[in-house]
Amino acid sequence: MDIRYICIEREYGSGGTKIARQAAERCGISCYGREIMENVAKKEQIGVKTLEEYEESVSGSILYSMFVISQSQTGDPDLLSQEGKLYVAETRVIRELSKSGPAIFVGHCASHALKDEQGVLRVFICGDEADKQQRIIQDYGIDRSSVAAECKRVNRRRSNYYSLCTQKKWTDMQNYDIVMDSSRLGLDGCADVLCALYNNKH
Repeated sequence: MDIRYICIEREYGSGGTKIARQAAERCGISCYGREIMENVAKKEQIGVKTLEEYEESVSGSILYSMFVISQSQTGDPDLLSQEGKLYVAETRVIRELSKSGPAIFVGHCASHALKDEQGVLRVFICGDEADKQQRIIQDYGIDRSSVAAECKRVNRRRSNYYSLCTQKKWTDMQNYDIVMDSSRLGLDGCADVLCALYNNKH
């Protein structure tokens, strides 16, 4: 497969964003993570914080997911919940950004947004629980006493949003082409793997 886009889903604290940006810099391609949300916020004239709250409130119900997907396909945004509108807006932005050339996308169900494109590599990055919690404390300044709860909260939000957008389970490894453990490989090692795959298949 000629790899054009690398789409990463990652556990909170696994270092997925750092890995993505490092790999993108080495490969000389763009990397989009939070930029996707910022782009949506600008287009919709709404704060990023508000958009994050919409993601937070997403239901994990498969029936709710099916409803949002079916409504989004009608083309009438007025029929959608705020969460559904966010999904449609993010999908539109991801597709627009993909037209600029090869890139790495972090989160936001990018692989689903680009499911009709050729050359999409779907990646999931996980890690050891203790290692992830230590990275969260160091990188985000989360207090040690609350880091476990925060990790569960963020991962639940990502899982629910993924289910909403794709009607698939976030942790089902069959949804991905490659799964990497950043605790075993290290951040540099994970970036090495992505670069090798991109350079060998591009």
